[in-house]
Amino acid sequence: MKLTPGNIKWLKLLLHLAAFIPFLWLILSINQGWLGADAAKDIQHYTGRMALKLLLATLLITPLAKLLHQALLVRCRRLLGLWCFAWATLHLMSYSVLELGLDMSLLLSELIRRNYLILGIISWLILVVMAITSMQNLQRKLRAKWQTIHNFIYLVAILAPLHALLSTKVLSLQLVIYAIIAALLLAFRYKKLIRWYQKYK
Repeated sequence: MKLTPGNIKWLKLLLHLAAFIPFLWLILSINQGWLGADAAKDIQHYTGRMALKLLLATLLITPLAKLLHQALLVRCRRLLGLWCFAWATLHLMSYSVLELGLDMSLLLSELIRRNYLILGIISWLILVVMAITSMQNLQRKLRAKWQTIHNFIYLVAILAPLHALLSTKVLSLQLVIYAIIAALLLAFRYKKLIRWYQKYK
C-alpha cells in the first residue's frame, strides 16, 4: 500500500510525539528525583543519546523510502533533522550550564584538553547550518548549494558517534550499537560518499 499525503501527516504527528515525549519524561525525572547520584551527567547523556537516535532516524528515512518504495517518506526527513538539532542543542546547553556554569573560558580550556568535545562542537555547528538552511525560502535561494550543505550530515554521522564513544569512561554497548548502525547507514550511501569525497578532497 502506497502512503498518501494524509498518511504522512499522521506519521509526522507520531514522529513529533516520539521526539517530544522523551523531553517531558526528562522534566518529570528531574522533578521527581529519578535521576542518579550525578544528575548533571545523566541529563547530558540522556540529551546526547536522544540527539544521536534522531540523527540515525533522519539517516534511515532515505534508504527506508527506497527499500519500501515509499517516496513520500522523505517528507519526514526534515522534521527528524530539526528534532535532532533541538536535542543536540539541549545536550550542549546541559553541558555548558550544568558542567561549566556558562564559563566560556572554561569551555575553551576543556576543548583543548578533551578532543571529543571538538567533535561534538563541529557536529553541532553543522546541524545549526542545516537547521537554518532547511527553511523553504532558503532552499529556493541556495538551489544546488543546498544539497551540498546538507551532505555534511554524513560528516555528522561519523563525528557524533565518535564523540559519544570517546566521552564515556566505560564503553557502552548501546553506543557501540549506535555507531554500527551509523556505519551501516553510511555504507548504504557508499557511492554517493565516494563522489562527495572525490569532489572535496
